[in-house]
Order: sequence, then C-alpha cells, then structure tokens
Amino acid sequence: MSDFDAIDSLLDAVGPQAELPPCRVRRELRERARLSKAQVARALGVSPSTLSGWESGRDPAGEIRTKYAYLLDGLNTKLATETETETEVAPAVEQPLTSDAAATVTPSSSPDPGQDEDWDEVELLVVPEPCVLCGRPARQRVAGFAQHLTPADCQLTATEAPAAPPAGRPTAHTSKAPLRTTRPARATERSKGPARHAFQEPSGPVDLIREAVQGALAEHRGDVDAATAALLKRAIPDAMRLLDETRKGARYDVIAHPWIPDILKKQTARGTDQIWEARPKWTRHELPPGRHEVTALDINGAYLSALKTHLPLGQLEHSTGLAHDRRRSGVHLITPPEWEHEAVLPNPIGQRDEPGPLWVTEPTLRLLLRLSGPKHQLCAPPQIHESYTSGATENLLEKFRIALKDARDTAIEQGDTVTLEYVKAMYSKFVSTMGESNYNRELYRPDWMHLIRSQAFANLWLKALKAHDEGLAVVRAMGTDELHVIGDWRRVFAEGRAVTEVKVKDTYTAGTDAAEYAGEGE
Repeated sequence: MSDFDAIDSLLDAVGPQAELPPCRVRRELRERARLSKAQVARALGVSPSTLSGWESGRDPAGEIRTKYAYLLDGLNTKLATETETETEVAPAVEQPLTSDAAATVTPSSSPDPGQDEDWDEVELLVVPEPCVLCGRPARQRVAGFAQHLTPADCQLTATEAPAAPPAGRPTAHTSKAPLRTTRPARATERSKGPARHAFQEPSGPVDLIREAVQGALAEHRGDVDAATAALLKRAIPDAMRLLDETRKGARYDVIAHPWIPDILKKQTARGTDQIWEARPKWTRHELPPGRHEVTALDINGAYLSALKTHLPLGQLEHSTGLAHDRRRSGVHLITPPEWEHEAVLPNPIGQRDEPGPLWVTEPTLRLLLRLSGPKHQLCAPPQIHESYTSGATENLLEKFRIALKDARDTAIEQGDTVTLEYVKAMYSKFVSTMGESNYNRELYRPDWMHLIRSQAFANLWLKALKAHDEGLAVVRAMGTDELHVIGDWRRVFAEGRAVTEVKVKDTYTAGTDAAEYAGEGE
C-alpha cells in the first residue's frame, strides 16, 4: 500500500457517525423484540454491562456504533411491520406440529431463522448435548439450543417427531421453514476464529472456567503450554463474561463507564492520576540484638481477596466538610495523621515524602479510622477535607470472587496448573485493566481499580499488625503479598496455598549489622 493509499483509507474512514435513538428507545426496542441483554451483547461482540451503559446514557463509537445503529434500525422496522400486520390480519390459530413437517425449535427471543445473522450464533460444544429435534448427541448449539445442522445428521424421522404437548402445557415456538442444509453465502465473509468452546451457558460460573480450560486443551490437542498461553491471552474478555454471569439476578447494575472526576484521570499521557494507593514499601531500620532467621512469607491471592471491598455503585458525587459515611465509598482528600511507630510497623499510608493533604481511597481511610479508634489508638484520626463518593456495597464482586476462588482451590487440589494460571490471570488482569487501558474497554472504573489495589495493601498491613501484636518482629512489608518476620510465625498464620493461608517464599539470616542486613534477602 502506498502512502497515498493509506491516506485514502483514513479519509474513507472519516464520516458522520451513525444516528442512534435516545437511550430509552434503545431499551424499549430490545424489550419489545423480547431480546435479552446477553443476546444483543453477544451479537455485537460486547458484554451485557456495556450494553447496559448504552441504554442508560453512554454512546458507542466507531464501527461498533454503526453495528448498533443497524441493529436498532432493523428492530424498529421489523416491529413496526409486525404491528401493522397484527392490526390488519386476525391472528391465526396455532397448528400442532405434524410428523410430515420438519421444524427447528427456537426460543421466542431468538433471531428469525430466515436471517443470515443467526448463523453467527453457532457454538461448537466440547461435550455433545441432546439435539432438541432428535434427542441424539449434537456438537453444535444454535440460538441457545443444541441441534444438528443438516438433515443427514439429524435422525428425526416421521415416527420420531415429538407429539403435541398435553393440554394446558405451553407449546414450543416452531418455525415452518425446513432446516437448512448449507450455510447461506455472505456478502463479506469474515475470517474464522478459534472454535467457541468457552462460555456456552453452562450451569454456573465455575463451569465457565472449567469449560474454557477444556476447550483450550481440546483445541491445542492437550498441549499444556499452548493451552495456557491461549487462555492467558483471552483472560480479560473471559473475566468480563464471568462477571456478567455472576451478576445475573443482582440488585444493582454495574455502570461500566460513569462520569469520573479529574482527580481520577491521568495528568499526562504517560503520567498518573492524583490517587495515592498507600502501597507498602517498608524495611525495618534496626533489628533486635543478635542474628535471626527471617522468613519471607508470601500472601496467597492478595488481589483475589481484595475483590471483597466497599465499591461505589454509581457516579461519584462531590462533598465537603462531611463526616465519613460508612454506607458510601470513594476517594477522599485527607491530611493524614502523624505516625510514631515507624521503628516497628510501616506507615499505613505507605512511604510518602511530600507532606500535606493527599487523595486516598476508601480502604486507606477506613484503615486509618480503625487505627485511630479506641481498640488500637495508634494514631489520631485523619482530617477529611472533601470526598467523591457513591452508595456502596462490599458484595458487588462477591460472587465473581467466590467463583474464581473455588476454581483456584479445585485447581490446586487437582494439580491443574492450566486452570491455576488462567484464574490468576483473570483476576489480576481484571483489576489492572479497569483504568485507562487499551486491553479492556468494556469497563472503565479507575476508582474501583484504586480501591481494590488499596484494599490488598491494607490487608497486608493488617497482617503485619497481627504479627506485631502476636510478638513477631516485622522486618519488611512490600507490595500486596510480601511480609518478612522473625519468630514462630506458624502459631500466628496458617501455612498452605489457600487464600486464607500463607506460604514460605524465602528464609535468610540477618543480624544487627545494617550493611549486612540490607544486602540479604533481596
């Protein structure tokens, strides 16, 4: 392609954006067509939470906007035609299914079987399921129903056709069009991707993970390394689908792209926002006299445990001069208290050189308030100047967390390294790509990202406090999962690989010589 060809391609891509109806109309069209959010989102290649955003105030852009506008226009035309037909023609009496008419059973909300688009919904099954027509094993699912794609495969004969249902039972919606034997030609044939083994409406969230792993192993003929690499590449979209699955029936809709205050936006292209996460990076200056064996403990599943934190549900609202409300969550501008225990415990706000007010997250503020309370009395209360908060719940991601935890526990028990690495990638990348990321555009919640990470840091700090209170000497606290201690740590922490346990990362000897100590255990 020449330089001018490339420029022409750019010019061709520039044009007016497709018109979209108001958000209320978008939702009304979908509901009138009896289409679920999951069906529409799957057809457009996005998550149901993203579609919720489009129906509540946010607009898509680019090619996906054109596709969405095309869908809505088609729904509007089809629904208008059906309405006119209903007013002119009396509804026909539904005829029972006879043995001489082959029919494809489809759900009432599925696309018209006569349209080409429904062939995009063919899903390949790793484990065969009974065909809805003949009852024999089928390896394809169309519009949510397992079935054969050709009459030759589907052994439904005249004598095997399903009988009419007993009186009083609802009848299945049927189509009088015969089952097509060939896939219709498309104007523009898209390149085929890998077989869609994963996320095929199984019975629960953990099954999504298991079937994704089984599908990857089958696709790569049992090659563990290749299957693991493939699963890691798709960890982000798979995590979003798992989130949508665990949010079914929930009381709150996840707002994927709410308005965000400037303090949560990057100041420069390669810079950071104004939120301080209180990441621990502390090493004890002086050890007790003598030489000691130091154990570096690894905290299991730090980010996985931190998914249980108070997350704001909606758009953040600004407030000043108000006392802390435990029913809300967000970010706060505070003046932190003086910390007088640096010799034995890290500062709860981390190592910060600049004095004065700073923006902290909800977990950091709650930790400071807890430490200033009557139980600990380790510092004065922080001074809150202003806040951006919303109504919050600690259980917003709880089902998501439990699904990942259960899959992780099972993988460890069975020695399943593929699932273990896949699950780790799902929750770690889910957290790390919530902000301004090119890898996850379905969820833009930098406030959540900061809160979850800060919760992991706060959890590590509380483990350091527990070790100190139990008589251990805390030597080092780093990041989310590294705690170095002197003493019999097994009487304080359970050893193992579960998220409630710790494991030994390293052991080394340190003494009173500062230079010697600083060089060991690195």
